[in-house]
Amino acid sequence: MTAPVTVSITRHIDPEHNAEMLAWVQAGASLAERFDGFLGVGWVRPAPESDEWHMLYRFADAASLATWEASAQRRWWLDAAQGRIAESRVERRTGIEGWFDEPTTYDIAGAQVPEPPAPAPPRWKQMVTIFLVFFPLSLCANWVVGHTIVDWPLVLRVLASVLVMTPLMTYIFLPWITRRMAWWLHR
Repeated sequence: MTAPVTVSITRHIDPEHNAEMLAWVQAGASLAERFDGFLGVGWVRPAPESDEWHMLYRFADAASLATWEASAQRRWWLDAAQGRIAESRVERRTGIEGWFDEPTTYDIAGAQVPEPPAPAPPRWKQMVTIFLVFFPLSLCANWVVGHTIVDWPLVLRVLASVLVMTPLMTYIFLPWITRRMAWWLHR
């Protein structure tokens, strides 16, 4: 069993040609839906006057996607926009995250809709950032526990410490350090 694949593409077109772009996108969706494994398509824009369009299409598995991408219908559809539409970024994602990403953007009617997110930082950078908060907080918590509830059983001391540290990490310190380290995390 293979996972569904979502393809995220950023395309650019002169905002004066929005009607043509919309017709072109709908034609592509109409062609793609005839292929086995097609699960859906969507598109959004950052703002009504933007030249940028974020497009998503999803297939049940990599083989179904490959069939669509190698098809004569798709080649004809892409050729129809040659010289009018520029492609700047293509990403492939497996799993549900391709449809449910957070930051805000606007569709052609001006309503807010989801936009593809920036890629997550490498895990090692996430680990370093967490360490920068966790070590001093853990040190402080152990010092406080060692001077206040030292006579409690170990399980209760650890439980009390974790019950205090978890919300502090989640709601205060990790968001704080993530904002301050964004220059490094997303470089």
